[in-house]
Order: sequence, then structure tokens, then C-alpha cells
Amino acid sequence: MVMSYEGCFLLVFSLLAVVASGFYRNLPIVPFDEGYSHLFGHDNLVVHRDGKSVHLSLDERTGSGFVSHDLYLHGFFSASIKLPADYTAGVVVAFYMSNGDMFEKNHDEIDFEFLGNIRGKDWRIQTNIYGNGSTSIGREERYNLWFDPSDDFHQYSILWTDSQIIFYVDGIPIREFKRTASMGGDFPAKPMSLYATIWDGSNWATNGGKYRVNYKYAPYVTEFSDFVLHGCSFDPIEQTSSKCDITESSKVSIPTGVSPSQRIKMENFRRKHMTYSYCYDQIRYKVPPSECVINPLEAERLKVHDPVTFGGGRRHHGKRHHRSRSSGTKANDV
Repeated sequence: MVMSYEGCFLLVFSLLAVVASGFYRNLPIVPFDEGYSHLFGHDNLVVHRDGKSVHLSLDERTGSGFVSHDLYLHGFFSASIKLPADYTAGVVVAFYMSNGDMFEKNHDEIDFEFLGNIRGKDWRIQTNIYGNGSTSIGREERYNLWFDPSDDFHQYSILWTDSQIIFYVDGIPIREFKRTASMGGDFPAKPMSLYATIWDGSNWATNGGKYRVNYKYAPYVTEFSDFVLHGCSFDPIEQTSSKCDITESSKVSIPTGVSPSQRIKMENFRRKHMTYSYCYDQIRYKVPPSECVINPLEAERLKVHDPVTFGGGRRHHGKRHHRSRSSGTKANDV
């Protein structure tokens, strides 16, 4: 695999500067058809007339989803998302990176998953990371939010470099995952595509499968807009990273990671809103995975939350078609 070292090196520093400075808000917004293709779900994917927003829906027939045209090796990826309202138990909305169709036995993955709930209960967010097929070591964390994600659009972002992964909600870092030598190949290191899907996760998503999708409330509709694809695109034929988005932001003072002010916000978020971390799950892991840094106060705080059940269902369907320019249904009345 031949990489443009200088390009990706500059991109990493550019990304850190972009996010730390808040300049990510000024990154180019990519029209849907320029960045993404229809993945599955037929007319359950609807592109708005402005070309910048899309609806995904789940009904009795199928869910739906889309995938980026390009593969990426590191970058900053973002979308504004509005989730379905009312009764959403069993519904899973996902915004994530994966290369599972190219590396079926040793795939990488970086996940935002939004888990529906019964009426009167809030949506929950789950983040997860796999590297090199390490699916036997789930690195899940779960959180509540300080807002109702079905009321309006909110921005969800992933920063992926060769040394760290950071998840953001409305520009606030909620999770920082650093690569360690002890992880070996468990850190995502191969090119990945961006995906977004909505699907039926009745078997596990809400109270371990106690509450299932009720199609009386279908269709369940989620909306995506403000797409940012800011990274090193990878050519799967030439096996090279052929194009990197390097902006003027690379000239900004470069931080070493999450800034002090961001870290305060992240720690506040995690103290108030995190409900589960794999590092403290003594049922799954008698010995915490090597990258875990145990905080006794955090461990004690998480004990009050209910046990968590995880699912093994895949969120994307079918093989991707590289550089496909197909799209979903064009709407004249949306």
C-alpha cells in the first residue's frame, strides 16, 4: 500500500488545527450526489431538491442507507442529523466508517450508533471502534444527550488520524481514543468508506430486545445534511492515497490533541452523560483491555446504570460500487 506520507502528515496536523480552532464549521459542505451514493432501500432514500439533504426511512419492507463514493485513510467526517420522534424502540440509526466489504475477516470500523427508545424515554448514543477484525473486543461506550435529537439537527463528527480517534457532538468532544502499542493491529488503520443507515435492531437495541420496532409507527424517518468529507481519499485500484484536502487551516497553530478548554467540556459531558464503558464491564472482560485507563470514581458512577446488551447485526447491506454516481429518489415535493 503506497501512501503519500507528506500529504497525510500535513492532513493530520491540518485536522487537529481545524477542530481545535472551531474552523471545522467553515469546511466545505459536500452536496449529497458529489460525496455519496445510494446503498440500499430503494425509494426509502429521498434526496431533497437542494441536493444537500437526504431522508432515510425504515418501514416493514426495508431500511435504507448510503455510502461515500470514495474510501478515505484518515480525515474529519461530519453530518448534521435529525432522528425520528415518538416511539422508536428497536430502531437503529448509524453514521460510521467501515471497510467490511473489502476486508471481511479483518475489517476496521468507527461507529456512531443512535439507539431508539419507547415513548417518554430518550435516544441514546453508542460509539464503538474495531481494528483488524477485532470484533471479539467490543469497545463500546454509551451516552445520554443534553437535548432531544429528534427536535432539530445536531452535528455528529469523527476525527480519525494515525494515532487517535475523537467523536464530537455539536463540536464538543465526547470520546478520545488513543492508539497504544499494546493494541497491536486493533486500531483502525486501513482505508474506509463513510456510511449512514437506518435499520431494525429489535433483537438488542432497546433494553436488550425487550422493546421491539412497532411498525404501527412507521415509517421512521431520519434526516441528514451538512455533509463534510475532509480527508485523504484512497484509490483501491492503484492502492495509493491520491488526493488529500489540505486547507489554509494547516497554517494555524497546531495543538497536540484535545485542547484544554475542549477537555473540560469532554470531561463534563462524560461525567454527566456517559452510562456505559467497556473498560468497566467486568462481565465481558475479567481484565480490562490493555488501552483502558481505569478511573475508580468513573467505575463507581457507572455501577448505577442497567446492564447493557449488544447486537451483532451489520449496518450496511450489499457490496459498494467504487465511484458509483447513482442516487436515491429525487423529490420534487420535499
